[in-house]
Amino acid sequence: MEIGIKNVIETKVCNNNTAATMGSGTLAVFATPAMIAVIEETAWRSVAPYLEEGQATVGTKLDVSHISPTPVGMTVRCETELTEIDGRCLKFKANVYDETGLIGTGTHERFIIYADKFQAKADSKNKEKP
Repeated sequence: MEIGIKNVIETKVCNNNTAATMGSGTLAVFATPAMIAVIEETAWRSVAPYLEEGQATVGTKLDVSHISPTPVGMTVRCETELTEIDGRCLKFKANVYDETGLIGTGTHERFIIYADKFQAKADSKNKEKP
């Protein structure tokens, strides 16, 4: 894995990813949580082919500005680039566009984990509940 890995994912704005449906507002516009989800997906998919067997990445940090609304019917395009590798920590820059221009920008951090071990740790929380 090397710095500079890029990826692009497009999604259509529909009722399922609006602020009104996702609970982040009352309007029929592309929701900020939907924008965050597409940033995470674009980033993890970009590095997945470079991981060892049994590894995955998990999102740990986001710093995102949602700067312009996008109505239902438009296509949104997310572009990510891996900008830093620090051990198991991967840092990405992200830009999100609709058909008229930039709608969001920010940074995203992911950590490389071993999927089975990570899932087992999460599942063990059910056993710890009183």
